Amino acid sequence: MVNSTLKSNQSNEEEPPKYRSIEDIPGVGPATAEKLRKMGYSTIESLATASLKELTQFLGEKTAYAIVTEARKHIISVPFMRADEYMRIRKTVEKLTTGSKKLDELLGGGVETQAITEVYGEFGSGKSQICHQLCVTVQLPKDKGGLDGGALYIDTENSFRPERIVQIAKRYNLDPNKVLSRIVYAEALTADHQMYLLDNADAQLKEHNVRLIIIDSLVAHFRSEFVGREMLAERQQKLEKHLHRLMRLARAFNAAAFVTNQVMAKPDSFFADIEPTGGHILAHTSHTRVFLRKSPTPGVKIAKLVVSPTLPEGAEVLFRITENGIEDVPEKKV
Repeated sequence: MVNSTLKSNQSNEEEPPKYRSIEDIPGVGPATAEKLRKMGYSTIESLATASLKELTQFLGEKTAYAIVTEARKHIISVPFMRADEYMRIRKTVEKLTTGSKKLDELLGGGVETQAITEVYGEFGSGKSQICHQLCVTVQLPKDKGGLDGGALYIDTENSFRPERIVQIAKRYNLDPNKVLSRIVYAEALTADHQMYLLDNADAQLKEHNVRLIIIDSLVAHFRSEFVGREMLAERQQKLEKHLHRLMRLARAFNAAAFVTNQVMAKPDSFFADIEPTGGHILAHTSHTRVFLRKSPTPGVKIAKLVVSPTLPEGAEVLFRITENGIEDVPEKKV
């Protein structure tokens, strides 16, 4: 997890405090710690990235401010820094391989930690297949493109298949049972349940050294439960809160956040174009967006980089889905 401390150039800069649990934070007694855990804050990392507005609903404003301020000292020692200093902190960001060299190149080396990567596309375009693949590759050593960690998988459409994990694990000569044991799985039954699972995930992230958080798919429950224009504002507010929680966890634990998204047709388009669901809220929050679609060749998919903060947009690559998972397409099939 990210406990990267910015070292000041001054020799008299004090080292940030090292807390082992939330009870170690000054001002957090047993009763306050219990309240925090009921709210879903079980680790110092989650408290350091907590929203004061959420905490003040259950704690006094001064108490909440003091706790969050102290927890943030554990993560980083100063609130402001020069861009060159921040550049050094950015070096803690890691890349997770997808198993396809071409797809990794499209993403600038792989799926980035401390950021949200979104893939969207119609059914059968390979979204869930990539999720299964990442659950395995995240467990690989870092010198092989992995993060040497576990995965948290929140499933909203009953798409997770342990049997698929077993198939992909064999490709990398990994023990399938051990791979499965490092994946923390939960099925979200409703939008509120989905939010609850993520809100209370920090203890699981810490206990299982989770370096990959997957939500497959992100907007499905929100679309089915918040129907009609009159419910759109409430839906988007909940979705935004959910995404910000995901982002805070990814930052606190130096994890890759990977979400899948559905598509919808544009009724006003002559060519029947499609666009991702979730509206502007998701568009603004996702750091990297990839559009997946089927190709005329069976088993071959096309990935297009739609949004990226650092990479040229519009590039496309081919990948295929086999029993071994996500692979590059042989040159003779391109």
